[in-house]
Amino acid sequence: MSGKTILVTGAARRLGAAIAREMHAAGANVMLHYRQASAAAEALVAELNATRRSSAACLQADLLDVESLPRLVADTVARFGRLDALVNNASSFFPTPVGGIDLAVWDDLIGSNLRAPLFLTQAAAPHLAAARGAVVNITDIHAERPLAGYPLYCAAKAGLLGLTRALAVELAPLVRVNAVAPGPILWPDGGIFDDATREDIVAHTLLQRAGCPQDIARAVRYLLEDASYITGQVINVDGGRTAHL
Repeated sequence: MSGKTILVTGAARRLGAAIAREMHAAGANVMLHYRQASAAAEALVAELNATRRSSAACLQADLLDVESLPRLVADTVARFGRLDALVNNASSFFPTPVGGIDLAVWDDLIGSNLRAPLFLTQAAAPHLAAARGAVVNITDIHAERPLAGYPLYCAAKAGLLGLTRALAVELAPLVRVNAVAPGPILWPDGGIFDDATREDIVAHTLLQRAGCPQDIARAVRYLLEDASYITGQVINVDGGRTAHL
């Protein structure tokens, strides 16, 4: 990946930060997108640049603002001279019981999980085609096996999974498009899942343990670095949970 450039959305914290560190360790330059976590993004940029000068930068954008998405791509290319890969990681996640769904939560969940990846990929496509690059979308195992209480989130991720396959068709043969679907890797912020729920989720994985962010980051790295004959696919990184549901 030496000399290549990767744009990672939602890269200041959690899975996005792990993906950025993994791709940087592979030799890539990384552009970290963030929405609000400016301190975390700037700290990660400083950490990466201390290892390799001028190899990381960050940009702020609200992905719900579709008109700002081409700027993310343009500023990345202006900073590093090229764009070889896009990782659509940024996501909203919260319950939406039927009866309480309104347009505000629709716009948030569909906007962050489906609309933004589409329009960001569209903006990036010419640069990715020139580089014969790739896109990795971070979906969810619940895109195919819905989670009770989260119908809108599951629908948004299901849309992203379908979009992954559709874009693989549309952007072939120059750009590969794949997805990584995490299982129990990082618990959501805010204590959404109590201890009993977490224990039940882990009990339904074949490996009987939660994963770690590096498991997702390594899968992304494989798809970007080593999987030159793979497109239109999804890798479930879930400890075997989907085989046991």
